[in-house]
Amino acid sequence: MINTTVRRLGGTFFKGLAAILPAVVTVYVLWWLGSTAESILGGIIQWVLPESFYLPGLGLLAGVGLVFALGVLLQAWVFRRIWEWGEGLMTRLPVVKTIYGAVQDLMGFFSGDATQDMQQVVVVDLPGVPFRLLGIVTRQDFSQLPDELGGEDTIAVYTPMSYQIGGYTLMLPRDCVHPVDMSVEDAMRYAVTAGMSVKKTTSHIGKTD
Repeated sequence: MINTTVRRLGGTFFKGLAAILPAVVTVYVLWWLGSTAESILGGIIQWVLPESFYLPGLGLLAGVGLVFALGVLLQAWVFRRIWEWGEGLMTRLPVVKTIYGAVQDLMGFFSGDATQDMQQVVVVDLPGVPFRLLGIVTRQDFSQLPDELGGEDTIAVYTPMSYQIGGYTLMLPRDCVHPVDMSVEDAMRYAVTAGMSVKKTTSHIGKTD
């Protein structure tokens, strides 16, 4: 009787924790970004402007403005070339290139660019094994790549790993995959949560064949 009550209380607690934890983490990350911008940029503004002109929150507004201004400047060809040169320098420095590349890939993933390039959710049937893999087709044209990577009948399929940003890119024959009526976002959520997310989707991505 006591064990049953404890299990019920524990289950209720973890349900509440699962509901509130994503919101808490999101709010904390936003708060950390805002407080960091306010601390660094706010200090610079207070050093430049008279103290009577400074208002709390100017550092945060300055951070938002700088990010927006950078996005505008990156649309200009000259500034984009300068930025690419700087990125090239970062990717050649030992240690720095590892950290910078990892953060760049992570931000590119969350910005939506990665999912926009992905084309079709599929399940992969591997010969001789009794299980299937959930994957996302990322390339169907190998004409501009080395012959060793694939030919006309080859597609590239990204298979995400559970509970982390990572996975494997498989070069497979087209007949090894079967399309799934699921959006890329829902497929990533399903894979990353180890199949626990089963949100019903109505979107349909184009077929691979």
